[in-house]
Amino acid sequence: MDCVSTETENCYILQERLKKALCSVIMILCRQTALQWTSAQEVKVREKFSHSKKGPEYGYKNLAVFYGACSFDCLFCQNWHYRELIGRLEPAMSARRLADLVDESTSCICYFGGDPSPQMPHAIAASKIAIERNEGILRVCWESNGNMSFGSLTQAAELSMESGGTIKFDIKAWDENLHIALCGITNKRTLKNFEWLANYEKSRSEPVFLVASTLLVPGYVDSHEVESIARFISDLDSEIPYNLLAFHPQFCMNDMPATTLRDAQECLKQAKSHLANVRIGNLHLLM
Repeated sequence: MDCVSTETENCYILQERLKKALCSVIMILCRQTALQWTSAQEVKVREKFSHSKKGPEYGYKNLAVFYGACSFDCLFCQNWHYRELIGRLEPAMSARRLADLVDESTSCICYFGGDPSPQMPHAIAASKIAIERNEGILRVCWESNGNMSFGSLTQAAELSMESGGTIKFDIKAWDENLHIALCGITNKRTLKNFEWLANYEKSRSEPVFLVASTLLVPGYVDSHEVESIARFISDLDSEIPYNLLAFHPQFCMNDMPATTLRDAQECLKQAKSHLANVRIGNLHLLM
């Protein structure tokens, strides 16, 4: 069964008890999938990917899909509530039923969680059905740890590329041993998939196709880790946006302090020494 929770209003599909923990993550995703236009081809691109000729879209909504699954086991998981969905094996929904929720006012589908990587066949099938039925604009976006198979990655990339969607990879750590300690799994596939996407994105300059983010876990993911990640991204494309996210005590690390403003600023400084587009995504959580 595919455990997936859905909603069609205000970019949220969260049950009331999930909102507090996931609010900042979803706000970041929504900002990242907002279309940013800077080139002379603005009008042409907007006609293809946006309902608005200038500024944000009004009168349209995102269908945000929260999967109750993940291919990592992060000690600091900010969305650990997805495990409750796994335990209940509900709510469950077929790909066709999910696609049924797309209507004429839906301009974007966003997959996150948990993580969509264990449920890629379901998400890809739902996206294809929805796009086939929809004659208008329907962007397909992903927020993931990047740990999907190459076959799934290429299909997801094609869907996002052709629809004007964005793919965001959450790069947890650079050092493989640290990544295994924190997430229970190597980061090799994530980095390899990100590298492939960075080369693939060159076929579309606007809107933003690929984004990276990193959670600043105090004492673990520090400025040295962030600089290493930023250097890796810069070697691929220094224009790729990179978001630094403040840590909030959660799950097995609920006795940890939150990210300090000082640490976040140092990470920001190191990242900016390599990349052109870096920001701290949830300033309100900084201590």
